[in-house]
Amino acid sequence: MLSAVWLVVAPYRFVLSLLPRRDIHDWQRERRDIIERAEWLCEKIIVEPKALLNSMPKMLGRHYGGEWAIYSCAMLSAALVNISRIYPEERDRTIKRISSLVDIVLFPELREYDTHWFREDALSSLDGDKSHMTYLSLLAWMITNYKQADGGGKYDDWLHRCCEAMHRRMIKREDLSLPSFPNGVVFLPDMLVAIVALHNYSKLYEGKYADMVSLWLDKAQREWLHRDSGLLLALRTPKHKGGIRGSYSALSCYYLTLIDSVFAEKQYNKMKSVFLRSNPISALREYRRSSPLFRFDHDAGPIIFGLSPSGTAFAIGSATYFGDWKLCKRLLSTAELAGCTICWRGKRHYLLGEFALVGEAAVLAMRTNIRTN
Repeated sequence: MLSAVWLVVAPYRFVLSLLPRRDIHDWQRERRDIIERAEWLCEKIIVEPKALLNSMPKMLGRHYGGEWAIYSCAMLSAALVNISRIYPEERDRTIKRISSLVDIVLFPELREYDTHWFREDALSSLDGDKSHMTYLSLLAWMITNYKQADGGGKYDDWLHRCCEAMHRRMIKREDLSLPSFPNGVVFLPDMLVAIVALHNYSKLYEGKYADMVSLWLDKAQREWLHRDSGLLLALRTPKHKGGIRGSYSALSCYYLTLIDSVFAEKQYNKMKSVFLRSNPISALREYRRSSPLFRFDHDAGPIIFGLSPSGTAFAIGSATYFGDWKLCKRLLSTAELAGCTICWRGKRHYLLGEFALVGEAAVLAMRTNIRTN
């Protein structure tokens, strides 16, 4: 999913309506901009499952295309629930749209990639022990978004069963973490989606699974921080701990804002000190100690002069949440160099969003990640 975001890191204007000294014209203009981008995304993503899969880049194949399709649905659901908080009058439409997104993700075609990896269907094997973590966590997260938008109990059975399965499987592992793939690699940003889902569940159901969320976060802060920087590691394997990367750190910071604001803020400040570059433009670097002229990474996308477009995009989510308006404005100014907005018949999007819907959806989720408590 990370590799898609660079394609649409484009001229997002900041949520200036939430800043002081904005007049009514700016408020209305900003609302229109957000809603029109959501309209375009809903038109492209809320379609028949096969049509959504066919809209993914052909070079991905059905395997990775399915993963991108699910992330597109998940990030759009996150953006929509954010919009329902910022603009309560949009709530009824938001509920219907998130419901449609959950329905799409429940189709077997959307999880074929996961079935291929684990050699069994994720929803038919909830009583088993294999991980299926990325699919189950994204589905559960989306259902909690539906419920947080006051969507009711339509998907409660799936939510209970998915969270129970993840929790049971986590308990059986000494590190409390489920691998993203059968090879045992734990990508911590992926695992954080499971923690977000369990955290949201605990708020909905009288604290159930809150102990697991606390245990995991405590273990992360004691054992999975990079020794030199203090940042959460990008990944872990059965044999060694991985390092840190700008894109992974920025994505982890975003997910942490949804769980633990204190931990998130510490990580955000460390991320800025390690990866933020301010001159001549403001952007996140992908690597700590190297600045390749150009390199294409299968996760982060193209690295240009050492800078990470995807990391820069994800950093917007934390900057928005913590009200770091000055940095957010600088990051968005940098982002304007990368894209071009297209407006047509009440909808708008970025030119490259036609190629990477998941990136377009992710940036809208980052942009609307306003702190409400």
